Amino acid sequence: MTGTTAVERPPEPDWETVTAGELVAYRDAENRWRASREARTILGEPDPGAGIGWREVALPGRVLQVRVYRPAPARAGEGAGGAGIPLVLHTHGGGFVGTAAQCDWANSHLAARLPAVVVSVEHRLLAPGTPLSAAADDGWDVLRHVLRHAAEWGVDPARTAVFGESCGALITALTAIRARKSGLELRAQVLVNPAVDVTGTMFDHPSMTEYADRPTRAAPLLRFFRQLAVPPGTDARALSPLYADSPNGLAPALVVVPTQDAVADHGRRYAERLREAGTEVRLTEYPGARHAFLTLPGVESQAEAARAEILGFLGAALTG
Repeated sequence: MTGTTAVERPPEPDWETVTAGELVAYRDAENRWRASREARTILGEPDPGAGIGWREVALPGRVLQVRVYRPAPARAGEGAGGAGIPLVLHTHGGGFVGTAAQCDWANSHLAARLPAVVVSVEHRLLAPGTPLSAAADDGWDVLRHVLRHAAEWGVDPARTAVFGESCGALITALTAIRARKSGLELRAQVLVNPAVDVTGTMFDHPSMTEYADRPTRAAPLLRFFRQLAVPPGTDARALSPLYADSPNGLAPALVVVPTQDAVADHGRRYAERLREAGTEVRLTEYPGARHAFLTLPGVESQAEAARAEILGFLGAALTG
């Protein structure tokens, strides 16, 4: 009988001196760990009521993988008139490191309990030569592809929501803005610990100062994130939902903010902007929770409550 080798988590590099080669090596090793059995003690076990699998999506000039979560047949039922079940387009966080597999716990639960088809985009990760605009295009293009082929995917395009965490929440917010501009009506958007300002004011928010070095050293990581996201010559405002022109008419939003987070004020300020523009928004803060807490149920006690809130919000939005 042959044993299996445990996947060990790599140490973080020094974000202030990391080279392109070191970034790629770290990202590959970290993503192998996040997709491993060993990571489940921290990232959580998937809901057994959902099937999970990878699928390729052919887009203009590229092929992306998506991770698809489907409810078990007994839970799925059928949409009205056989139109399919709701679609939740999900975008994982991480920016320059991360994989859809790290979100199996929350996404499988949503698929099984809503029920819905949850499609999580394995978007291009930030790197020299791959800025945030590429990942933003991936999120939008996958959404359009699935909706154009709704019958093939078994979804009801009239019941669509978008959902993301951290950098994924930034991409999700941009997707919601693009949907409004294109006339696509989304039922809801869920933004968890969103980073929504990649302009020169990104670090001017009070939470950036308060949590720059605790509970983890967020400041160097976020500076590196912005360096990759908006290389010189990039219009940072166009990639910053906080500065979107007239953010009215957007899908109703749930903004989830863990309080011990450097980007906590990004979420708070964006919720204010949406409310001022007349967009329906619910802002929920989780005291003492840290950044990315929703993906860390093994160590973050409030992850379960946040997941339940998201399930309730999406359930109400996608019904009927």
